[in-house]
Amino acid sequence: MNKTDHPTALDVKAAVDNLARGFEAFKAANDQRLNEISRRGGADAVLEEKVDRINGDLTRMSRAVDGLVTARNRPGLGGGLDPQAAEHRAAFYNRFIRKGLDEGLGRLEAKALTVGTDAEGGYAVPEELDRTIDRLLADVSPVRRVAKVVQIGSSQYKKLVNTGGMTSGWVGEEADRTETDTPSFAEVAPPLGEIYANPAATQAMLDDAFFDVEAWLAEELAAEFAEQEGTAFVSGNGTSKPKGFLAYTTSTAADSARAFGTLQHVLTGQAGGFAATDPADGLVDLIYALRAPYRDKAVFMVNTNVLADIRKFKDGDGAYIWRPGLEAGQAATLMGYPVEEAAAMPDAGSASLSVAFGNFERGYTITDRMGTRILRDPFTNKPYVHFYTTKRVGGGVTNSEAIKLLKFAAS
Repeated sequence: MNKTDHPTALDVKAAVDNLARGFEAFKAANDQRLNEISRRGGADAVLEEKVDRINGDLTRMSRAVDGLVTARNRPGLGGGLDPQAAEHRAAFYNRFIRKGLDEGLGRLEAKALTVGTDAEGGYAVPEELDRTIDRLLADVSPVRRVAKVVQIGSSQYKKLVNTGGMTSGWVGEEADRTETDTPSFAEVAPPLGEIYANPAATQAMLDDAFFDVEAWLAEELAAEFAEQEGTAFVSGNGTSKPKGFLAYTTSTAADSARAFGTLQHVLTGQAGGFAATDPADGLVDLIYALRAPYRDKAVFMVNTNVLADIRKFKDGDGAYIWRPGLEAGQAATLMGYPVEEAAAMPDAGSASLSVAFGNFERGYTITDRMGTRILRDPFTNKPYVHFYTTKRVGGGVTNSEAIKLLKFAAS
């Protein structure tokens, strides 16, 4: 299936059924491995390889289900535009993108768009394309799927956070009201940077009337932006880019004892990995380090390699703590909470912060500045036409109580 196909309900059901069979095969093989470890102190290499192979297949099948569900739910492009926006859209794609003709495009842009001009040149994309890129980014960018996303029109977004001090309570109708304390506020400003992409097409592709240039451009830009965003939202240093949640100072101190802006980490008790006995206990501790008000929309965030290890864990009743989503649109779960697979999360290593758990909607804010701009370049790399595209994106932790990290260390 290519990326322009629209999957049917039968396609999704077949993929879900395949995932269910894969999970049963994985459980059977891993149970055999665990039994051999219990009886003989270890499993043979052939069985270990079998479990790892089925585990990898399970990852691919789970991603296939997610991809089909996403594609099926994705809205189409075009339609429903006002006359000015429709005129600008037609000129942008049919004249500028396909042929490099920009006469009158600036005038149409000024009439149709709410964004301002850019002194560095290029043309603003139609607002519909801006929104489509954001929708596609939400499909493929794990942090963006669960974080709070704010559209901004200026160069910076600031938020005041109450760090404590205000008192409240119950009082009788005629009883004296005690004076409340003065609240303490901290100003949070997620660092903003400019992200760029440079997709290319041949002029022959652009000249083909059956080539869907709008869908192609949206998906190419979203794919390139998502790769850069995925790393920045997790580990970016905040210099000309978002600051990732792993870039903040961490401490074992509880919420009431930790400095504002410092995230809490929980120890696995084992340097470089999960504990040798009862490895799932570290995940339980991580869940309950997060206060109950945040757990309602909390999710786990790990990379593929760490998730492959976690799939082998069982709880005290002998049930696997990871379960695949076996209904269309249902996420895989870990101890009952959804799991987001983020390639930018680190592998297990000495003192690594390889598992995150939290309510990212409360804890991490992404800022998108409307006004994605494109420069068309048919000269640098003939016979290819490049579309150098820039977009302003920011991100940072806005509530350090809402995200917890698992540190692979003994102390």
